[in-house]
Amino acid sequence: MFALNESLKNLKDKGQGTAARLLDRLPNFAKESLAKKLDYPYIFPQLDPLVKCMMAAQLKQGKSGFITMDYEKSRKQFELQMESIKTKPTAVKLVQDLRLPLQSGTVFARHYHPAPNKKLPMIVFYHGGGFVVGSLDTHDEVCRLLAVHAKAQVLSIDYPLTPEASPAHLIQICEDALAWAYQNRTQFKILKNRIAVAGDSAGGNIATVVAQRSVKKAFAPQAQLLIYPVVDFKSRHPSFFAYKDGLVLTEQDIDTVTALYQQQQDVALDDPLISPTYGKVAGIAPAYILTAGHDVLHDEGEIYSHKLRQQGIKVFYEEYTDQTHGFVNLTPVSHRAKKYVIEFSSKFRKFWDKRS
Repeated sequence: MFALNESLKNLKDKGQGTAARLLDRLPNFAKESLAKKLDYPYIFPQLDPLVKCMMAAQLKQGKSGFITMDYEKSRKQFELQMESIKTKPTAVKLVQDLRLPLQSGTVFARHYHPAPNKKLPMIVFYHGGGFVVGSLDTHDEVCRLLAVHAKAQVLSIDYPLTPEASPAHLIQICEDALAWAYQNRTQFKILKNRIAVAGDSAGGNIATVVAQRSVKKAFAPQAQLLIYPVVDFKSRHPSFFAYKDGLVLTEQDIDTVTALYQQQQDVALDDPLISPTYGKVAGIAPAYILTAGHDVLHDEGEIYSHKLRQQGIKVFYEEYTDQTHGFVNLTPVSHRAKKYVIEFSSKFRKFWDKRS
């Protein structure tokens, strides 16, 4: 009981990152007890106990979800939240911020190279955040881990966010960024025919939309890494109803993103520009798709993997049963989340190598 009371005190007194890292060291039964003591009202027996504690603490503070119609405030809060859990970043030999002069507009990007003297493949990465929030900084650690453990260069794209940017403009920028990487392949010492696209959540959506649109073009990617991707704005599957409350991504978040990215922009819910599950997938690059077991988006990611397979596309599908949406952003505080990111980064590289 004393240990539980100390843990509760840590949650209140210490910074979010420090408190979460201390919690992460507790045995699972203690985390489960703590979540119960915090009155976490949802029954998710398989959910990572650390996530349970973090969600319980958030609900206790009256917080739920992370995107509201006050999108500028949501952006600031997400940046602050990611800043609050930061720890010493994973070392990468070369990290540099770049300015990409694209046909559709100038954007910033961050280039990670784990072995600057070697020719390595390139992963063009699009961050998550519901198309509304997120930045190079919020996904810096994810890109560092990906670069080191996939043994690849990573080019993270700071694409324009909605609602200021329409889906058409946002996607065009992201497609042009991929083309730019291809055009500069000699300068970056990219291994021949070794450019992939990757992204988490909304970034996974962008990655596969860009992959669909670039089929048969010179700069088409050779592989896709889709991390719990958004692929279907139109349908609501069983996972949506099972996990729409009490976790990182809520029904309210989905409704807000739909309002800002689809309704205000007057795009049909089943337009492949925003819902790639309805797009033409013939000839698309092999895809490594992973989902979180406790996620409103779980089913649409799994269904998309089946659709690709039915069209003869090589697919590796993996589900992280005990995780929820957004777990790749928890690596600074969760040893389990970090282990999973390291694991899928390495496995993605092997999957890619087999198909090159």
